[in-house]
Amino acid sequence: MSKIAIIGAGAAGLIASITAKSENPSLEIDLFDINNAIGKKILASGNGRCNISNINAQVSNYIGENPSFTSYCLKQFDFNHFKKFSKSLGLLLDVKEDGKVYPLSNEAKSVTTLLQSKLESLGLNFIGNTKIVKIRKEQEKFILNSEDEEFKDYDKVLISSGLAAAPQLNSTEIGMDIATSFGHSSNITYPSLVGLQTDFEHKARLQGVKKESQVTLYIDGQKENEILGDVLFTKYGVSGFAILDISQYAVYPMSLYQDVQIAINLFPKQTRNEVLGMIESLVKSLPNEKLGNILSGVVSNKLVPVILDMIKVDSEIKAIDVNAKHIRAIVNTLINLRMKVIDTQGFKHAEASGGGVRTDEVDDKTFESKKCRGLYLAGEVLDIVGNRGGYNLQFAWASGYLAGKSLAKGK
Repeated sequence: MSKIAIIGAGAAGLIASITAKSENPSLEIDLFDINNAIGKKILASGNGRCNISNINAQVSNYIGENPSFTSYCLKQFDFNHFKKFSKSLGLLLDVKEDGKVYPLSNEAKSVTTLLQSKLESLGLNFIGNTKIVKIRKEQEKFILNSEDEEFKDYDKVLISSGLAAAPQLNSTEIGMDIATSFGHSSNITYPSLVGLQTDFEHKARLQGVKKESQVTLYIDGQKENEILGDVLFTKYGVSGFAILDISQYAVYPMSLYQDVQIAINLFPKQTRNEVLGMIESLVKSLPNEKLGNILSGVVSNKLVPVILDMIKVDSEIKAIDVNAKHIRAIVNTLINLRMKVIDTQGFKHAEASGGGVRTDEVDDKTFESKKCRGLYLAGEVLDIVGNRGGYNLQFAWASGYLAGKSLAKGK
């Protein structure tokens, strides 16, 4: 009877355990996790609603040294396969128009409850509150060490313990460190899907302002990406869905000390001339009104004094005294609010981690290490990170599923 160890009871580790045991009931599987219960990150995803997958998952939704590494597993375990797996647990799904998938119950707790029930019905051995810190291989058997205990005689080991995003959930990079001890190399890790700190001098004054905007990313002065979505101004800089999305392309260049800037267009659905015409018309139609009051009908009250300070115009100025140069400056600020990105909010506030174990050292069909026979890696520990919207979980499910099928086979 083969004995398997799986490190990390997140999405990848859970589906790998269930798949392996379902396909080969004779397996003895120990599922280790640093927490006292399974699926802590699943519970936290989607603000507790659990954006569990996305029906549109494809290679273009992933970032890493080699995003095409995801191609095979996403085809082998696509949304239809995930739907079938979920149904086998008793978990029904709610597919939204944008492709995001949630449990029909709208609660992440449903997901972990049903996964836990499946583990128990299959007789899988969950070992919680246990941090595996070292693994070695002797005479074709793996030996695992926690901080105070040794676990022996494993034929195969899967590392699915993620990376450092959300350390408040006890996330660590120990899985990557263990892979390194077996000869693996890794790419620098970084927070992904995270708020950005800026050097914008007025940021504290704009805290709480939220607006749908077009965010353009510039790396060393070159336009790199453009994303439409909500922008939330904060005391540290900017957040909101558009910022989380753009952060995936901004953070790694920062680690290389490149100049990273963003430009925020507060009127993304209007042309520059349309915005110009709107301001000109208001100024012309209200000649005796203060410019500050006029602008408060266009943008947030918090934005008005900031914009006027930036272009060095007194908010008390009457519209009749506003000239074309003033109006152009206002418009340029509204559609091209530039700021330098100086840092992120860190792993604690990140939804995912970028970087990780290099994928060219792992088989994309079995997820077995090319460095050590019997060692497998799946999920976030690999240098693959998905876009916001359920893509990270879909890769975790898909990679864990294929790893589980491989674990189920003989030596």
